[in-house]
Amino acid sequence: MIDGFGWILAGIGAASAGAWFVMQRKVEVACTIDLESTHDHFHAHVDLDGVEVDPGDEVLVHNTPTRIPFGTQRTYASRATVHRASWLRRQFVKLTGGTELYELYDVGFEG
Repeated sequence: MIDGFGWILAGIGAASAGAWFVMQRKVEVACTIDLESTHDHFHAHVDLDGVEVDPGDEVLVHNTPTRIPFGTQRTYASRATVHRASWLRRQFVKLTGGTELYELYDVGFEG
C-alpha cells in the first residue's frame, strides 16, 4: 500500500513525465518552397536548409502563398520554425506511427 508521501512522489513523477512528453525545442531555419499547379502536377514541397525532420517533429512554414495561377510553377525563399519533439514523444510516435498513417495526409495552407 502507498502512503501519502508515496502518492505525492508518484504524482510528481507522472507530472514530470507528462511535461517531458510535451516539451519541445524551436529551431528557425531558412527554406525553399516549390509550388506547382499544372495539368501534370499539383504539389507543394518544402526543403529545409540544414535540418532533418524526425518522427514527432512539427514544421511551420511562414509566408507561404495560398494559391498560384493554374499552369505555373513557382519557387519561393522563406523561413520555417521546426518544433523538435522530446525523446519520449519521438519514441511514442515511432511506436504508434503505423496506426496513424492518415497524418501523412494532414496538410493545410493558411492565409
